[in-house]
Amino acid sequence: MSYSVTREKAPIYTLGSADVRSFSRNQRGIAGSLIWVNFDRHALLALVDKMGGTYIANVDDVRPQFMTDDNVFLSQNAIFNSTLVRTNGVDVGATIDQFSGQQLDEVSGFKTEALPSYSDQILPFDITLAGTNENGAATCMKIFGVEILNEGSGVSIDDAVTEMQATFVARYIEPWEVVQSPFGGGCCISDHCFGGKSGFLPSLLSRVLMSRSRTTAAFLLPKRGFSR
Repeated sequence: MSYSVTREKAPIYTLGSADVRSFSRNQRGIAGSLIWVNFDRHALLALVDKMGGTYIANVDDVRPQFMTDDNVFLSQNAIFNSTLVRTNGVDVGATIDQFSGQQLDEVSGFKTEALPSYSDQILPFDITLAGTNENGAATCMKIFGVEILNEGSGVSIDDAVTEMQATFVARYIEPWEVVQSPFGGGCCISDHCFGGKSGFLPSLLSRVLMSRSRTTAAFLLPKRGFSR
């Protein structure tokens, strides 16, 4: 996964000076991309299906008939025998005059709940990234309101795996933050990590930090275990 945050900032000039006076701040945009590996099915749509994710579709939308929401394998000839159908029963090749006889007896009569067949049909969701290293230090971040825009994939005899890529936009990003760890590693430099029997690593790290600046060392070193 990758993401970027961009914002429009325009320069402001005044008469009689070639130098910019200030910058006006305008809209901000958040976008990124997702890459995952497909094994024997569309990984993202399969996850949404497993979690019960649906969206409100039109009853006359054309959807593949061979797709199933059950956790079962399709038959060998399912995809070859499949046809495109509409939920309301009108044939795919129907003309516009055949739709004029559809009765609407309630406000949402032309709508139905359906499983997504494309990634861009998935409703907005959040992405949470969490990590814990071997020392026990933990961190996390979150991306809110992710909307899939584009998806693409390819198959080649030169590819070891079948990947799928998707681009997205989002509403808000909560940046990486240190979180409390059940293993005692609350930060990258902690008493738990360097409080063992050997004193070589603490002393070496102390010299490196002190060689940069005394202020940096005082900020980064833990409360105990190092000598200034």
